[in-house]
Amino acid sequence: MEELDLLKKAWQKDTHKYEQVSENEIYKMLHTKSSSIVKWILIISILEFILWNIISILFLGDSYIRNKYGNEMYDYVVEINFVYNVINYTVVAIFIYLFYVNYKRISTTTSTKQLMQDILKTRKTVHYYVWFNILFFVVGVLVILYFQLNYDKKFAIVMERIHNDSGYMVMCKTFGIVLGLILIIVFFIWLFYRIIYGILLGKLNKNYKELKKIDL
Repeated sequence: MEELDLLKKAWQKDTHKYEQVSENEIYKMLHTKSSSIVKWILIISILEFILWNIISILFLGDSYIRNKYGNEMYDYVVEINFVYNVINYTVVAIFIYLFYVNYKRISTTTSTKQLMQDILKTRKTVHYYVWFNILFFVVGVLVILYFQLNYDKKFAIVMERIHNDSGYMVMCKTFGIVLGLILIIVFFIWLFYRIIYGILLGKLNKNYKELKKIDL
């Protein structure tokens, strides 16, 4: 940001000679930086999409489902898993498309006000994307727990033994621990998004504030 600071100092001298030139230079620099940031948001979302797909295939594939729930429930579980994935992939693909549209719009805009509006739209899109991923992860965990409790025989036997040997309170504590672990995982997922996208959005917000000064 050293070049930007130097240009701002020249612009703030408030002389006719430098005012227009400096303003244009600052806009060009902010425009380039904003376009680059949104491009990285697009790239990271695509890489993230690929990563989660690889994890899903490796750890939640057909062999896992068959071994976990047996042949009797295989078709039913696969069908539910298919519906879940279709919804997830469709919504994530829409978000990636919106990131691409935001990137193309910011890259081609020539208006300060339009660039500011596009930055705000991008920030909102990223926030919606992050919260969708977190909420859909929670839904996925709840679906897995439902199948574990109702269709995983080994898991059901363990839970029944806990209930018979230790009673209702221990069962409640067990579910409390499971809930606590889910919340911890959700927190780390939120922290991951906060770090990755938060840094980019912070830079984008800084650019927005600088553009606002120019637009005054």
